[in-house]
Amino acid sequence: MPDPTAKDRLIEAALKLAAEKPWGDVSLVDIAAAAGLNLAEVRAVAGSKSQIVAAVLRRTDEQVLAQVKGRTEGQSARDTLFEVIMSRFDAMNSIKPAVKSFASAGQMDTTLIMPFLNSQRWMLAAAGIDADGPAGLLRTTGLGMAYMSAFNTWLADDDPGMAKTMAALDQRLRRGERTLSTIEGTLGGVTRVARDLPGVLRDVWSRRRGEAKAE
Repeated sequence: MPDPTAKDRLIEAALKLAAEKPWGDVSLVDIAAAAGLNLAEVRAVAGSKSQIVAAVLRRTDEQVLAQVKGRTEGQSARDTLFEVIMSRFDAMNSIKPAVKSFASAGQMDTTLIMPFLNSQRWMLAAAGIDADGPAGLLRTTGLGMAYMSAFNTWLADDDPGMAKTMAALDQRLRRGERTLSTIEGTLGGVTRVARDLPGVLRDVWSRRRGEAKAE
């Protein structure tokens, strides 16, 4: 049975090593040694370096979700989402050197796409925004694009107040809100047509049968 603290030790070791040297130069053997674990214990917790990064994503999710208060009365969904995402950047400030190392390792591993989108889905949920169904998938994908743009700004933003990050995030959320509003309106129309189509076809078929009998 895996050591219940092994996951935390593994994450902390990975963050420490990533902050010290390029993530691409860090091996699972290095992480295991830094965490005081053998490879079998590492394998029981994470099957790859990407899974360790995914664990960092999930831990950040948990930190944000534990502290967000949700939407207050009269607050817009966009403003609430802005606060949630900025809380995420706040949570990552303490591990920023390691996150920079992860981001500099090259093109995102495809195995991280789903953990990343799940993080965006939870951020939407924290803001009280529906992330289910086709419209929810659009919102999740749209937020992912807005987040990555602000994330790249955050990586280079050395201001403790994160003014550049806040400006970039606000701009992208406003732009994304307009785009998604248009797309969701179109999607809603298509969904209504798809929902009503069987009934329409039945009515047309009934009329045609009635006309055929009358002839």
